[in-house]
Amino acid sequence: MGIRKKTTKNPPVLSHEFVIQNHADIVSCVAMVFLLGLMFEVTSRFAVLFITVQYNVTISTNEGLEETAVSHFHNGIKDLATIFFYMLVAIIMHAIIQEYVLDKINRKKHFSKTKHSKFNESGQLSAFYLFSFGWGTSILLSENFLSNPVTLWEGYPHTLMPFQMKFYYICQLGYWLHTLPELYFQKTKKEDIPRQLVYIFLYLVHIAGAYILNLNHLGLVLLVLHYFVELVFHISRLVYFSNENRQLGFTIWAILFVLGRLLTLSLSVLTIGFGLATAENQGFDLAAGNFNILFVRITVLAAICLTQAFMMWKFINFQLRRWREHAQAQTLKKKQVPSKSKSKKDKVNGVNGVNSHGADSPRARKEKSS
Repeated sequence: MGIRKKTTKNPPVLSHEFVIQNHADIVSCVAMVFLLGLMFEVTSRFAVLFITVQYNVTISTNEGLEETAVSHFHNGIKDLATIFFYMLVAIIMHAIIQEYVLDKINRKKHFSKTKHSKFNESGQLSAFYLFSFGWGTSILLSENFLSNPVTLWEGYPHTLMPFQMKFYYICQLGYWLHTLPELYFQKTKKEDIPRQLVYIFLYLVHIAGAYILNLNHLGLVLLVLHYFVELVFHISRLVYFSNENRQLGFTIWAILFVLGRLLTLSLSVLTIGFGLATAENQGFDLAAGNFNILFVRITVLAAICLTQAFMMWKFINFQLRRWREHAQAQTLKKKQVPSKSKSKKDKVNGVNGVNSHGADSPRARKEKSS
């Protein structure tokens, strides 16, 4: 993310600078149009598609002597409208965090351009990862996924989801889609765009894949696990920017990163390679949402394994670069210490030489008289 310079001049309306400076207000107006649409009967049917979660299914359950109705949801094409609306909400929240939190800290700390960009990135992602990790953990606990891992593949296809789980996936897709226009709004440097596009693409593919293929139980567990590791990294980077001597967080993150990759691979192989492979409902049925065939299982496992291998490769390169920089810094320190001691020694010898052979010494006066 680049540094947004505030100028006193008003840019021309609808120019690039005008859109960048006022993008939060423009997006807020667009979102307000959908909210106002709920007030009128003519437009309410259209506005509801964007604001509320679609595809509600009511299931009756008998608990004791009473019969209760429980609402569940499945996915569909109308979810694209809902994802679009919450993408607008994510842009607005991004601007609020940037203006009222991160920009104020940046003014106090006076970071360099490089640190400014990384601080903004870690600040935004830390807020998102903390919120998503807490929300996802509450869903896992309420649905008993952690206490009963068999639910990751048992009863597949998981076409019906509780409201919280479906809304969680909607918000996740909306957030990662909002990062694409943010590359323009934040004036991201050209050299940083490819790196950000890669991880945005990976997030969207994996989250949308789990949502469309009805692997939402496994996807939720892997997302919460991954978000926790990423949260530790970005908090460690924020702490490092405040004090460069505090690097313990990176060591903790490195350990958690490796464990996270191993757990991700283990759960994926256990769920897809063993659980779904031995399930009774083998076959492809688009209407029923069943994608439990060999080709799909191999494709999903290959995508997860390749992504984990790519992340480990980036991690190893990152650690090697850190160790190389640390070794170079230690070498420079060792070279500077002898040179300083040598210069002090030469200075002392020079003073002694003046005292022993100088013009004012007794030996010099004796040699002069002789």
